[in-house]
Amino acid sequence: MPDHQSRNQNHRNHERRDWNRGREHQSDEKYREERSSGYDEERQRNPRDKQQRTYMHQKPPDSEDSYHHRHQEMYSDTSTYETPHREALYNLRYIPTSRGICQIMEFFLNMLIVICAGVPYSNKGQYKDIASLGGLYYYYYGGAQSFTAQEAVKVKQLDDLFYQVKLPPYIFSMACGGALMAYALAMLALGLFRVPYRWPPVLLAEALVDGLIGLGYIPAVAFYFIKLQETYSNAVCKEREDMYKSKGLKGSECSLNGTDIAGGIFGVLGAPLFLLSAVLAVRAFRAVRKLKQQKEAENGNL
Repeated sequence: MPDHQSRNQNHRNHERRDWNRGREHQSDEKYREERSSGYDEERQRNPRDKQQRTYMHQKPPDSEDSYHHRHQEMYSDTSTYETPHREALYNLRYIPTSRGICQIMEFFLNMLIVICAGVPYSNKGQYKDIASLGGLYYYYYGGAQSFTAQEAVKVKQLDDLFYQVKLPPYIFSMACGGALMAYALAMLALGLFRVPYRWPPVLLAEALVDGLIGLGYIPAVAFYFIKLQETYSNAVCKEREDMYKSKGLKGSECSLNGTDIAGGIFGVLGAPLFLLSAVLAVRAFRAVRKLKQQKEAENGNL
């Protein structure tokens, strides 16, 4: 009997558990149906939500994608002319391009030429008769190594004459170097303000002028050394050199000095530099013309 009662009790417990599980399953299905029906009603009331979700997952159009891509490009030689509307400070990115670097080098190269010509121009090299002051000055600077009063006057006259004779090649060098410095700065300013993009013929004019300057460096350097050779072979220079040598004094030789040679070397380097600038200007003109043709074609398709 006890076993039979326990079995009946277990059977009733199993039936009660099955009944509870059935009720839970029915309540879950009812909750899901109510939730889905409410969601469908909400979607019918607000049809814009679906549109917003699909728009958020859509890929941007090609025009918008290309627009952002263009604004992320670097300011290289070819992209220099791609976007005509940029901020003023963004134009400074023209400086590290090949044309900008070349123009900066042109400026500093001609500045070195001006410096090399300015050093002998500012040095008159006039003899100072310190021994004539007497006392210790005569003791240290006088004697056989000093000029007499008449010789000192003559040496000073020769120094003044030689200074006037040697001026022309140095004045020529400083004038040409200063003009080319101004030209290089002007071309750099045009590039910074994007003038070549607005008026592409400016690039052709720049290429022509750069080519002429590059070719003109060769005869200019030759003329510079010819004039220096004429200066140092002048009778005034020879007489002046002989008088200084008679007293054992150095520094007045009729030969090229360091600044003369350095100025000539910088002039020789200027020729290929300006020719390179001309080539870069032609390449820039082709790039600008190609970009403008592409934009005209795009506008025509629209």
